[in-house]
Amino acid sequence: MREQKNYHYYPMNRKYVIGIDFGTDSVRALIVATDNGEELASAVSAYPRWSKGLYCNPKVNQYRQHPQDYIDSLTEAVREAVGQCDDEVRLSIVGLSFDCTASTPVLTDCTGTPLAMLPEFAEHPDAMFILWKDHTAIAESDKINEVAKRWHTDYTKYGGGNHSCEWVWAKMLHSLRVAPELREKAYSWMEHCDWISALLSGDTTPERIARSRCAAGHKAMWHADWGGMPEWEFWNEVDPMLQVFKGHLFEQTFTSDKSAGGLCREWAERLGLQEGIAVGVGAIDCHVGAVGAGVKDNVLVKVMGTSTCDITTAAYDVIGSHTVRGICGQVDGSVLPNRIGFEAGQAAFGDIYAWYKRLLGWSLKHVANAPELEDKILAALTAEAEQLPLSEDDMIAVDWLNGRRSPDDDPLATGSLLNLTLATSAPEIFKALVEATAFGSRAINERLSDEGLRIDTILAVGGISKKSRFVMQTMADVIGVPIRVVSSTQACALGSAMNASVAAGVHPSVEAAQEAMSSGFDGEYTPNAERHAIYNKLYARYRRAAYGE
Repeated sequence: MREQKNYHYYPMNRKYVIGIDFGTDSVRALIVATDNGEELASAVSAYPRWSKGLYCNPKVNQYRQHPQDYIDSLTEAVREAVGQCDDEVRLSIVGLSFDCTASTPVLTDCTGTPLAMLPEFAEHPDAMFILWKDHTAIAESDKINEVAKRWHTDYTKYGGGNHSCEWVWAKMLHSLRVAPELREKAYSWMEHCDWISALLSGDTTPERIARSRCAAGHKAMWHADWGGMPEWEFWNEVDPMLQVFKGHLFEQTFTSDKSAGGLCREWAERLGLQEGIAVGVGAIDCHVGAVGAGVKDNVLVKVMGTSTCDITTAAYDVIGSHTVRGICGQVDGSVLPNRIGFEAGQAAFGDIYAWYKRLLGWSLKHVANAPELEDKILAALTAEAEQLPLSEDDMIAVDWLNGRRSPDDDPLATGSLLNLTLATSAPEIFKALVEATAFGSRAINERLSDEGLRIDTILAVGGISKKSRFVMQTMADVIGVPIRVVSSTQACALGSAMNASVAAGVHPSVEAAQEAMSSGFDGEYTPNAERHAIYNKLYARYRRAAYGE
């Protein structure tokens, strides 16, 4: 007997969109009503190859994802979400849009097919999408930065003054250098979000696809000031090997309120949707999460997960021609059209807590033979750490366990624990690690403020903002700014749905979509003045330990 579905009643003539969030481990599809942001259905599908650890080598910071994972999981998630709705809703879905991790680029052939989709390279890691956190291209990023600093134009200046090893040009050059067998087929490159929107629109030809302003501006040194990409003489100076891309890339980019095309017949049938509905131009997940959270000028959105991304916007006249030092870029229209979008972030946040949990859990796995107890460690540490007194003499930590992203990118930076004694307890170390992640966040806020951006309020999204009151209150006390927690647990997918509603012509602007579809807030953390005063002194010690000040 087939399982009976419990359908809801939906008003006639209501329009819906699908926000699709490609995360590090899985893809999520969210069906949202455009009139009030009601989340009707959602589904998640884990990447099958990635979940097995294929094509990755953490010892050398190599993280690769197969394009077939994206295809399989996208299909499963969207079909499952659509299957939770009746035909009236399905036939009233007018658009879909995407957010993806970045920079997550791939080499393609002349048709825009990722090289890993070719039979001869199906198991070749360098032919796959190179995940955002892959750090194998340090030598290449160093070379790009060295040339940029002596060139007549510093093409890194809108990227915080640095091209990271996490970004597209360094990664693509690294693949060409270490895998000569790919060079004959390599023709162009695409970011994940660009390839997905092109794929669903039915044309992946590199010269014709709609390229994301968000991804190109923040991760590929695209800027209108120099007519698009840096000149080819620059790339020839970096490495003549990059000339393989000459004439095969782009000059124009598009903001995420635009449509990349209509859903093609093949993908309409595959997803169970109507052919021709709007396919939005994709963007970076944290930028789209900021849209879903309600970002606006003087408001910072913190996307808090394994790492963090900090996003804010400003009018053109706030910054003018000034470039903010040591962040991950400032790009016209990367977050909200007609606003400058700013990105910063920490390379490790929740990952630091997870590392400490694994460290303490080693004996449970290998001595006590009770690995199931490891999941209880963080809750127990939190309960004890919350009760510890706070003083200016407490031990401190530096949070760069996965390098430093902002301020001032340095992938080789390392973390540390200071003032350890034989009396130091496990909860005290955990407290210091939590405070270190808050200190790192404060350093980002201060850099933005020093460079002319005002931050009045912080909006938090992501798993940690929902799961740990201790982390969130510590953050508020350290930074000294109120933090509001966004209600939606799927801010990135919701932001993609907002973008889709504009691309489909339902709302006239992203701001109008935010107003109509916002989820609101379900919590707020107010700084404790007494604790903030103590944290000011601990933060000064952190600055001395981390930056030598």
